[in-house]
Amino acid sequence: MDKLVVVYSMVGCPFCTELKEMLDKEDLNYVDRDIDKYKDEYDIFVEITENEYVPAFMTILDPDSERPKTKLYAPDRDFDDLEEGLKIIKNFYEE
Repeated sequence: MDKLVVVYSMVGCPFCTELKEMLDKEDLNYVDRDIDKYKDEYDIFVEITENEYVPAFMTILDPDSERPKTKLYAPDRDFDDLEEGLKIIKNFYEE
């Protein structure tokens, strides 16, 4: 089953850059979504999570299916630091 991670980030955000560098170092695939370019999509994310902090991410299990299984992760809600966020993503790919 295919898996995908979407990272919501903002230009100039040092935490966003650091998370993406951590993912690159671990050779973990992700799609980067700039929250300004994908404003409508990110607004839905914020509405659901009630959290507008970045970097945030979404895991998608079986993204090409009619009903992919998604889970949203927002900082200070689902993880306290970047290392914890990285661990969540690593575990998702290892499951």
